[in-house]
Amino acid sequence: MTTTTTPRPSGHAHTAGSGVSFAHVLRSEWIKLRSLRSTAWCFAVIVVLLIGFALLFGSFATGFEGAPATDEQQQSLTVSVATIGVPFAQLVAAVLGALVITGEYGTGMIRSTFTAVPRRTPALVAKVLLIGVSTFVVSALALAVALLVSAPLLSSSDVEADLGDGRIWLSMIGGAATIGFIAMIAFGLGAIIRNGAGAIASAIGIVFVLPIIFSIGQALIAKSWIYSLYEFIPPQAASRVYDYPVDGQSLTAMPSFDGSLVLEPWQALLVLVGWVVVLFAIALALAKRRDV
Repeated sequence: MTTTTTPRPSGHAHTAGSGVSFAHVLRSEWIKLRSLRSTAWCFAVIVVLLIGFALLFGSFATGFEGAPATDEQQQSLTVSVATIGVPFAQLVAAVLGALVITGEYGTGMIRSTFTAVPRRTPALVAKVLLIGVSTFVVSALALAVALLVSAPLLSSSDVEADLGDGRIWLSMIGGAATIGFIAMIAFGLGAIIRNGAGAIASAIGIVFVLPIIFSIGQALIAKSWIYSLYEFIPPQAASRVYDYPVDGQSLTAMPSFDGSLVLEPWQALLVLVGWVVVLFAIALALAKRRDV
């Protein structure tokens, strides 16, 4: 009489649930991300915008008129010049975030991705993490260079920056983080809409058009509630993250209204995290229910 033994699943297959570990999925998605020409082009444009605008505005900055500027005012102006290109970089990041996922739907490659990772969740998590982290790293390096090249230019306008100030570098990190979060928000929109043109239009609408609509509304209504609501849209929340206010006054963020809510940097960061989490949760639920 013979005994049949059932082979036990290996630890590798057990942890992945489908025979593919998350580390393998992450590596695969990283190869796909860096092999896309749109990734290289968008990252190059982000670097050029951040450094180029800092150079341009640093060269033509006039400093402060009237009474001598305080050290904090000089730091604030330095931050505003170094981060002047952040809103434009956010637009490029929005396009990149949308293209990363809609490109796969457009070419049909998403079928291969979901065949290799049938649970789908690891693949989407890997994609959104990679686009956010890579965009943050590229933007952080570019903003560091922008600060270093614009600070000497500002000294000709009697604006002396203290590069040993931790707050000034925290603003650079915050600016880079907002660009990464915008890319992740656009990724969520792309995963929901699954159409390149629609996702890009929606992402640009949130980053560029929505602030204009709120500005018009504020001019017409001029109530504290609309200014408070404005704090929760991604572009305004982002500006609070890398802001360097002096005595409650900001050179970067839009002015507030008496009695309206003004987010602290950590609160604004949580708002951006909330946008990413909500959109990604919707995208994940739809990805599990819809055919590809």
